[in-house]
Formats: sequence, C-alpha cells, structure tokens
Amino acid sequence: MNKLKKLLVTATMSLSILTLPSIAGAAPYTVQKGDTFSSIAKKNGTTIDNLQIANNRSGSTLLAGETIKIPDYVSIADKELMAKLVHAEAKGEPYAGKVAVATVVLNRVDHKDFPNTIKGVIYERSNGHYAFTPVENGEINGGYKAEDMKAVKEAIAFRGQGSGSIYFYNPKTAKSNWIKSRQLTLTIGNHRFAK
Repeated sequence: MNKLKKLLVTATMSLSILTLPSIAGAAPYTVQKGDTFSSIAKKNGTTIDNLQIANNRSGSTLLAGETIKIPDYVSIADKELMAKLVHAEAKGEPYAGKVAVATVVLNRVDHKDFPNTIKGVIYERSNGHYAFTPVENGEINGGYKAEDMKAVKEAIAFRGQGSGSIYFYNPKTAKSNWIKSRQLTLTIGNHRFAK
C-alpha cells in the first residue's frame, strides 16, 4: 500500500509540473509533509487568501508532494495604494472591472515601457500629467472598501493571466483620441481595456 501511495504521489507531482500554467510572478512549490497554507504563505511572504486564489482552493487540505503556485509578494502598502486607485477609478463598476483595473497596474509593472514598481506606475507622470486621473485630482488619497482590496488580491493571484491590458478608459469621458486607437482587449461596465 505504501509503495502504491508513493507511486501515485510521484505520478501526481509529474503531472502537476507538466500541467501547471505558466503565470508571470508565480512559482511552483512542491508541498512538503507538515506544510499548511499558513506556513507556506508565511515562508513566501504572501497571504493565505492569495495562495488559495492562485490555486483555486477554498479549503485547507494540502497533500505532500502536490505542486501549487506561489503568487508574487506585494507589500501591504502597495496593496492599499492599488485598492485606493481601484476604488477611485472603478467605483460603481462591476467587480470584474475592479479586478481588471488592478490587473492593468500589475501589467504595467511587468511591461518594459512602464516603471517596474506599483508606486512608480501609479504615480507616473508624462507630459506634466499623471497617468491616472485620481492621482491628478487627489481622489487617490481617499479610502477603499473590502471589495476593492479583494479585487487587488485576485489580480495579484492571477498575475500574468488575461488579455495583457495596459490601458483603460471610459469612452464617454476620454479626451485623448490616441487612447481610442489602442487595440481593444475587453469592455467591462463603462471601461474599455486596451493594449
């Protein structure tokens, strides 16, 4: 029985490694005997929620030998800054739109044409203007709601997946024709997302 269990674990590990999706900012981790979501999160500087979202899990069961994904670590300060931006940019928008706004920030961090930090992306200036209207008008200094933070955590957990959007705009209020010329990736609520 013990030999069969070892063989199944080895086969499962091999299969998991082969089928594990490639996610920018996520690394595969082989669960060791005694590991818990809590201990893995602590060891890797992430949260239990992010681990569970990244691995499509809701329970606490982990099997020694299985491979899970460890999402990128993002500091609490950066998560809060993103949540404030999401709140200011996407209040009144569907939840999926909030996740998409947070994803744009992460996609910019990972893109060669933008700053490589969350704070750098959010406070980036070009031609004397900030990239995001809430930074320009001060709304970024407001608070955020639990749903905004949840959207940020989901975007972090699924970092690198999706359509590669690096811009978003509301076609009714956008003043730039240039933004409207970008390749449309999706529309959620009043926002259009593009690359």
